[in-house]
Amino acid sequence: MHELAIAESIVAIADRHADGRRVTRVEVSVGHLRQVVPSALEFAFELVAPGVELEITEVPAVGRCRTCGAESRLDGFPLTCPGCGAFDLELIAGEELLVESLDLEEEAAYGC
Repeated sequence: MHELAIAESIVAIADRHADGRRVTRVEVSVGHLRQVVPSALEFAFELVAPGVELEITEVPAVGRCRTCGAESRLDGFPLTCPGCGAFDLELIAGEELLVESLDLEEEAAYGC
């Protein structure tokens, strides 16, 4: 299950940016072509970061045909242009795996 390695990487990224503060929520975008199973990623994330909420936004695969110029959503393999059937596509979206945002606890206030 490669989702466990992905979950560990997400936690490492969050820890680096949290600067010592507690992470409460992580938002990630996962492209369709990354072949990540969202439920498996959620399960793995719960194992490595219990109590931290994970929100996954699935990004569909989108391509631009270099033959006819059509831009369309690509739902399955093989990746072909739905308009003309050509295989010569430029991928515009769907390969992402991004940590989009973190919710962090406020730093403790020090004082009298």
